[in-house]
Amino acid sequence: MTDVITLGWRERLALPSLGVSVLKAKLDTGARSSSLHVEWLEVDERADGSWLRFQVRTTRRGGLSEPCEARATGRRTVTDSGGHRTTRWFIEAEIELAGQRFLAEVNLTDRRHMLFPLLLGRTALFGRFLVDPALSYSQTPRRVVRDHP
Repeated sequence: MTDVITLGWRERLALPSLGVSVLKAKLDTGARSSSLHVEWLEVDERADGSWLRFQVRTTRRGGLSEPCEARATGRRTVTDSGGHRTTRWFIEAEIELAGQRFLAEVNLTDRRHMLFPLLLGRTALFGRFLVDPALSYSQTPRRVVRDHP
């Protein structure tokens, strides 16, 4: 078994497949799925499935990414911490955190009233990381560039 890395309750990470070089994330073992704030979302139905175009706000004030595009992996109902149920689009995004790159399923939603544009849930964390709530920003992310145009 490989060593599991311990991280803080909040960390900076990158989303290389979306061209996002640094993004603050809350690591939440109480949340099953991961959620990413998007400013807008368009759906394009193609022969090979639903494709989503959207834009990520990388900071609370300003900081917009280039428009992103990803193939949808599905659309499912999600229950938030307040018990509200909404139907959200999901994508598979590459995440770079603590020197590791991995794919995780992420839903796209409006998180403008939240402190962090990304909530990384336990499904993405499981088997890779432990979360120590006493730690905060324990990793220094490398600046990455978009892997695909």
